[in-house]
Amino acid sequence: MKVRENYRIDNPIELEKLSTKPDIDITSKKAIRKLEGLSRKLSKFQDVMYAHNKYSVLICLQGMDTAGKDSLIREVFRSFNARGVVVQSFKKPTSYELEHDYLWRHYVALPEKGKFTVFNRTHYENVLVSRVHPQIVLNERLPHITKEEDITEEFWENRLDEIKNFEKHIQNNGIVVIKIFLHLSKDEQKKRILRRLDQGKHNWKFAPEDVKEREYWDLYQQYYEEAINATSTEECPWYVIPADDKAVCRYIFAKILDEIFSEFTDVKIPEVSEDIKGDLERYKKMLLEGDVQTKGNEEE
Repeated sequence: MKVRENYRIDNPIELEKLSTKPDIDITSKKAIRKLEGLSRKLSKFQDVMYAHNKYSVLICLQGMDTAGKDSLIREVFRSFNARGVVVQSFKKPTSYELEHDYLWRHYVALPEKGKFTVFNRTHYENVLVSRVHPQIVLNERLPHITKEEDITEEFWENRLDEIKNFEKHIQNNGIVVIKIFLHLSKDEQKKRILRRLDQGKHNWKFAPEDVKEREYWDLYQQYYEEAINATSTEECPWYVIPADDKAVCRYIFAKILDEIFSEFTDVKIPEVSEDIKGDLERYKKMLLEGDVQTKGNEEE
C-alpha cells in the first residue's frame, strides 16, 4: 500500500478520531535521512516538469499555529532550484485586496507552468479564520451582508462550493492541486508555544495571537473538519498528516508528493526538433570555428 493512501481523505472524517502522532514504523532520525533523498528526487522532477512546460504544482498547507508549516517548507524544498518554487503566505487582506473578491489574491499567486507554488495558509482561511471571526467577512463589503447575522450557514456552504469550483478550474488547466492539513494536538501546540517563550532565540516567533487563538481551538477543529469533508474530491483530495513529530511529518509529506508525481509518466524532457537535431554538428562547428577566429584576431 502506498503511504498516501493512509492519509488521503476519501470519506467523511472526524478529526478528533485521527491520530496526531506518527503512525508509521520510522524513527525521527531515519525520517530525516530519508527526507534528504526524497528532496533531491522531487527537485529533479521539478526540473523535468519545467522543461515539459505543461504542468505546475500548487501545494496548499493548512494547520493550526505552530503545526510546522514553515520548517516543513524549508526542509522539504531545500534541494530545489530557488527559481523553481515560490512560497506565498496569505496574511490579513490589504485594502487593495479587499477591492476584489476573496479569491482574487489567490488567483494572481498561482504557479507558472513548470513551477511549484506553496500556499502557506491558503484560500481556506476564508472559511476558517473568517468563520471564527466573521468581522473579516464584513470587511469584504459584500452586497446584502451588513451585519454578522447575515452570514448564514448557507453563506459558508456556498463559499465552500466556490472553493471547490476554483480548484476544479485550475486543475483542469494543468495545475496539480495538493492539499495538506498538518494535524497537531492541542497539548503539542502548547509545548511549542512555551518553547518559543522559554528559548530566547525563538522569542521572535511568538505572537500574542498564538495564545488568544487557542481559545477557539474547538471551533477551528470543527470548521477544519467541515471544510475538509466538503472539499476533499477525487480530483483534489485532502491529506491529513499527523504533525506532533515534525521530522516524521515532513517525511510523510515528501513521500506523498513523490507517490503523486510518480504517476505523471507523461512528464519528460522534450525531444529536440528534427531540424535542430540535424544541424547540431553544424552549430558545434560554428561555435568552435568562431572561437578559433576570435583567438586568431586577438593574437594579431
